[in-house]
Amino acid sequence: MTKPGHRNVTAPCRSTGFSDLPADVCQSVGGVLARVGDKWSILVIAMLSRGSMRFSELKRSLGSISQKVLTTTLRGLERDGYITRKVTPSIPPRVDYDLTELGADALLPVTALAMWAYSRRTDVEAARNRFDQLSEAIA
Repeated sequence: MTKPGHRNVTAPCRSTGFSDLPADVCQSVGGVLARVGDKWSILVIAMLSRGSMRFSELKRSLGSISQKVLTTTLRGLERDGYITRKVTPSIPPRVDYDLTELGADALLPVTALAMWAYSRRTDVEAARNRFDQLSEAIA
């Protein structure tokens, strides 16, 4: 049974041909994919591939992200081992973020997904427009 507010992470195994995998494997894979498949996580990992960055640099580089969402994203990435957070005592405190070995390793699939999304963005936009037009015609 799924807790309120949590997605059922075993469903992808049943619906993708991985139904022979045990439920605990599906849950652990689903948890990893939930982190690296998140829009902001992908963008933060991509930004940190250029090198160490401070919170304010990340926020500026990412544009429309709120401070709260960036903080939550960074904490999740740190918790899962993709990034490190280094606090330098100063006034104000300096906080730098870096990719770990795991974070650097995630760059290959994350970059591949980002490149695919970039190359197919016009197809997705066209599909959205067709869907929206049909929805309006029905309503």
